Amino acid sequence: MAQEIERKFLVRGDDWRYGSNAVYCCQGYLAFEINCTVRVRILGENAYLTIKGKATGLTRPEYEYEIPVDDARELMNFYCLHPLIEKNRHTVMHSGVRWVIDEFLKANYGLILAEVELESEDQQIILPGWAGEEVTDDPRYYNSYLARKPYALWVPGQK
Repeated sequence: MAQEIERKFLVRGDDWRYGSNAVYCCQGYLAFEINCTVRVRILGENAYLTIKGKATGLTRPEYEYEIPVDDARELMNFYCLHPLIEKNRHTVMHSGVRWVIDEFLKANYGLILAEVELESEDQQIILPGWAGEEVTDDPRYYNSYLARKPYALWVPGQK
């Protein structure tokens, strides 16, 4: 079974920007249920259809398929909830581990999240200085949640 094992952190400061490479990313959700989300994403010059199952611990089933960019645009325009998730996706290496940092735009402007994919749930990593509070278990930071309730609409202190 295809799976994703990942941890998420809020990002603090700007030190992560040095040496990072950014790619524009736009994604929308075709379905979000408790046990399954279906997403379409354009990342740079490529597009993907992704199905994710419910997480157990840090692990969740994930199936991802490359699709034509024109198909992705049509799906986003006609079938996805709006506003779409837009972000600049940065890749940063730290202590031999690849981190992905999403700098959200438009309706989610101001939110910056770092994700690290692991090979196992017990994999030890060295946290970079810019990794702030861990939000792996907070569903508000899932992109599917941000599509329904953008960061700009959050009330401080409310969950």
